[in-house]
Amino acid sequence: MNEKTTLPTLPEESTPKAQRKSKMGWVWFLVLVLAGAAAYYYWPKGTSAADGASSSGGTGSKKKGGGPTPVTAAKARRGNIGVYVTGLGTVTPLNTVTVKSRVDGQLMKVNYTEGQLVKKGDELIEIDPRPYQVALDMATGQQMRDQATLDNARLDLQRYETLWQQDAIQKQQLDTQKSLVDQLVGTIKADQSQIDAARLNLVYCHITAEITGRVGLRLVDPGNIVHATDSNGMLVITQVQPISVVFPVAEDSLPQVLTRWHAGQQLAAEVWDRAGEHKLGTGTLATVDNQIDPTTGMIRLRANFPNDNEVLFPDQFVNVRLLVQEKQGVTLIPSAAVQRTTTTTYVYLVKEDSTVTVRQIVGGVTEGEDMEIVSGLAPGDEVVMSGVDRLNEGSKVTVQIIGQGGRGQGQATGGASGAPAAGSAGSKGHAGGKGKGQ
Repeated sequence: MNEKTTLPTLPEESTPKAQRKSKMGWVWFLVLVLAGAAAYYYWPKGTSAADGASSSGGTGSKKKGGGPTPVTAAKARRGNIGVYVTGLGTVTPLNTVTVKSRVDGQLMKVNYTEGQLVKKGDELIEIDPRPYQVALDMATGQQMRDQATLDNARLDLQRYETLWQQDAIQKQQLDTQKSLVDQLVGTIKADQSQIDAARLNLVYCHITAEITGRVGLRLVDPGNIVHATDSNGMLVITQVQPISVVFPVAEDSLPQVLTRWHAGQQLAAEVWDRAGEHKLGTGTLATVDNQIDPTTGMIRLRANFPNDNEVLFPDQFVNVRLLVQEKQGVTLIPSAAVQRTTTTTYVYLVKEDSTVTVRQIVGGVTEGEDMEIVSGLAPGDEVVMSGVDRLNEGSKVTVQIIGQGGRGQGQATGGASGAPAAGSAGSKGHAGGKGKGQ
């Protein structure tokens, strides 16, 4: 009985100890696995990375291999730039004529086609002239009859004057005859006016162009009866050569315009399409309005354009640029090279050793793709246009000059390590030229 009771007690005492040892083994195993993973991901790369950092002087990690940054640059140059006053204008014809009838009658002929360019004096429309020809004949006949009566009255006056001198008639009879002659003279003048009116109506039956211009759409068709009292015209003629553009400018720009305009200078004006992409013509300032609009603070100007190619169309919206001054011999750079912050304006200047430095500038007039530099740069300086997002103060660069070859391009693309630095320095002395071999 004692053996039976002692045998099962041994496993009960040893089992908890074995379980504790097994759990501790798994814990140490997990610790070793985590330590190995951390060493794998966070341990330095070894001697190759250290050697690369030492060979590049500690800058290789920043520049990802130590190679210079390729950029595109442009040279500051000396040139001229214009100061413009701009505005959105409306093409306005110098003359527009709505042709109406001055007489009543039937429209017989139309001697033009819609959209035709007509000259002053060209016959456009014919109204039935027959009623007015009849009126002219009647007035002529009336005048002939009254003229015969006047002639007879004058003969009687001569007889009465002779008889009065012979004391054969009374003075009253002579005076009555003189009055009759004067009345008939007035009748003849009235008849002549009737003849002139009839002839004028005949002229009005043949309607001619009062100006040289382009005819619009026909408003009345042949066969219709027209009246002098009609509110609508029969056609509209618009002068298109030359033509004007009326555009408003801010009152702040008025002094510089008036200073030169009152001095007798002809201010050149350019007209562009509404998108500002295509130049439509060149003209001159014609006049300035006599008052400023108090609600907008704008004043209207009119510029005339030859419009030889007829690209300007009445009531068309266009952009106008009025040249008020041309600055000569100033320093110019492309506007794309200018960088701005909230407080400064600067450029990346390429130095002689093919590195860049930040140079603060003072800008002036901007016109198109060019910007005037008041201070900070001189003609011949190279400024970076593209690739500035990868640059810092002192960054090494390989330069591609716009319109020229590159500076140090051959060395930058070479396969040997360390060649970029040597190539950049050597390219500055390449026969004194930048990209001369390109």
